[in-house]
Amino acid sequence: MKQILLQLSIFCALLISCENTKQSVKEHDDHVAISETPYAVPNGEFGDIQSPINILTGKVDDVIHSKLNIEAHCNAVENKGHTVQLDFDSTSQLYFDDVKYNFKQLHFHTPSEHQIDGITYPMELHMVNVLDHDQSEKPHYLVIGVLFKMGKENPFINEFINKIPKDENGIANVTDQEVRLEDLFGKYGCEEMKHYYHYNGSLTTPPYTETVSWHINQVIFEASADQIQFLNKLEGNNARHIQDLKGRHVEKEDLLVTAKHI
Repeated sequence: MKQILLQLSIFCALLISCENTKQSVKEHDDHVAISETPYAVPNGEFGDIQSPINILTGKVDDVIHSKLNIEAHCNAVENKGHTVQLDFDSTSQLYFDDVKYNFKQLHFHTPSEHQIDGITYPMELHMVNVLDHDQSEKPHYLVIGVLFKMGKENPFINEFINKIPKDENGIANVTDQEVRLEDLFGKYGCEEMKHYYHYNGSLTTPPYTETVSWHINQVIFEASADQIQFLNKLEGNNARHIQDLKGRHVEKEDLLVTAKHI
């Protein structure tokens, strides 16, 4: 009888241990799931100048003036699963106040990551530029953000939307005659490219590197509901949660824009 009771005690202890292990694994799994969801607010381990932010237009600082020159040649469209991305060739570049950046790619977030006066827009585009010949330990970025509201079809999006591979991680080659960045601006033109909100922040995807100069266009562009929904179906809801300013300042920025092949 004592041996039977001992065996029962051991069995019960094993059950409790297994249950605790399951609970521990579940908690770990939940933590992983939460940390990977794009709407999770980082817990502070990534630093104090994180992105995106809510831009309060009534609290921005005085206007600063800078120069911007872009040369862009699109050569591929990618379905990366988590986003739709357009790649640009090695001759694509951006000069900001005579500092050279390599124009690498642009991609989309649905809904928008940045907010304007608390408004989340249905889509946001990021043009990602990397500082040329950067000797720093971490790369430095200049990112131009464009927010979209639902409205008329955007001719630029029409140029590549049917070329996006259906399969995740698929790549389709295009020419810069087929997909022209200048058509993004269409009726807005270079004149309307020059009004921005500027602040310093981070990448909005891992590793959330805090070496990004953000320039968010003040003009809200248009894309049709079908275009936005099509991109959202491919990439899902891939916007990171709004981050705390933590004492940072947002500036209005006017850019003197010149462009070659845009």
